[in-house]
Amino acid sequence: MDKLKKANLYRSELIPVSGKLVERYNKCLVKLGFSKTKLKTFHIDGIGWSPEIAEEKEDFHYLNNGEANPHGIIISPLQKGKPVYLPFHTFDRDIMKFVFKIHGEKIKDITRDCAICLDFDQGIDVFYEPLDVLKYDKVIINFHLIDKLWYIQKEQIELVDKFNNGNNFIDESLHQKLLDSAIAHGDLRNRDLELHQLQYTTDSFFTRAFGGVYVLRDFIKPIVVFEDKTWYKEAIKDTNYDVLIYQIEQPELMEKLRDHLIIECDLEKVIETKRYERIKKFEMAQYLKKPQHPIKDILNDPILFKSYLNKLDINARKKVMSVERYLEKLETSNEYKIADIVDVKIYEALHQPHSSLDAKHQDLIWMLLVNISEKDILFWYWYDKESFYANFETWDDSLKEWAIETISNNI
Repeated sequence: MDKLKKANLYRSELIPVSGKLVERYNKCLVKLGFSKTKLKTFHIDGIGWSPEIAEEKEDFHYLNNGEANPHGIIISPLQKGKPVYLPFHTFDRDIMKFVFKIHGEKIKDITRDCAICLDFDQGIDVFYEPLDVLKYDKVIINFHLIDKLWYIQKEQIELVDKFNNGNNFIDESLHQKLLDSAIAHGDLRNRDLELHQLQYTTDSFFTRAFGGVYVLRDFIKPIVVFEDKTWYKEAIKDTNYDVLIYQIEQPELMEKLRDHLIIECDLEKVIETKRYERIKKFEMAQYLKKPQHPIKDILNDPILFKSYLNKLDINARKKVMSVERYLEKLETSNEYKIADIVDVKIYEALHQPHSSLDAKHQDLIWMLLVNISEKDILFWYWYDKESFYANFETWDDSLKEWAIETISNNI
């Protein structure tokens, strides 16, 4: 990961946490029902998730009380606008933007001396069946302050009212209570510490529950796509919902997505794009075994690329160049079918969200397409960083350099 870190491509916007903030973070963990971290310093993202604590606890989703009960922690106003690096749901990022949009100023004031626990309540205490994810509708965001700061504020106001009543101003014990509270918490009387609950309405989304599930509910008919085969087999037994259910590797899925105008692919147009070049080059890299030149040079130099292409065995060569071969043959006859010539995974990778979709849905469909066929390293990095990071570690150093250059330059 050092290469990615040097290129600012690996969790580069995390916020450092140390000193007093560690204590406040731990109080949030305890309040949410989790154990404290033993770390003295760590980093957090926009929702309060820390990669170091996840590693310490050996649990990437340590802020979840089961798959149906995710949480967040805010200890700094600097979390506003920061990425959510490992969202449990794709709408987590939008929820955090919503939270700071509505309560940003209050959060800035409160986090001067307090931390905030976030409880995302979708009205589901626990999942029992894989299609329970269809129950996601409205998410209620509840806010809880550590150290019962709101109650202390109320107590201070009551103490001052009592002090101003009658001859209580001469009560030394009352003086001491006011002084102790002021020293410990400051004057809270005029602070606005009330964060009213917020409601967020979901539409289509991805959740990591049940091994990863896409819920596409804003189209002709709801479609549910499971990444995990076991949970898919369990889901198709459920007849309580009128939805289409697929496993992500089923060929029928791509056909259905095209029929519902969710995705599209025009090979004659896409072959002119940088995306096609990235996919073709990455495919080529899979066949370069102990090359005499660095892989980065082979992929970037047209002469070297052609030279090594001609050294591949005929089947590999046909696969790398399958799109261009198909379009060439199509010029002589329209009898050729895409499936007969174009490699299926390359064809899948060349699809894109349908142009009629709004931006939010396009992002979700891009993520689905990337997970169906991981061949465009730029979109792979954008839409599924954790999977990209895991695969990046296994690559040749020269291929890593090409990937970093491609992503950094957005080419």
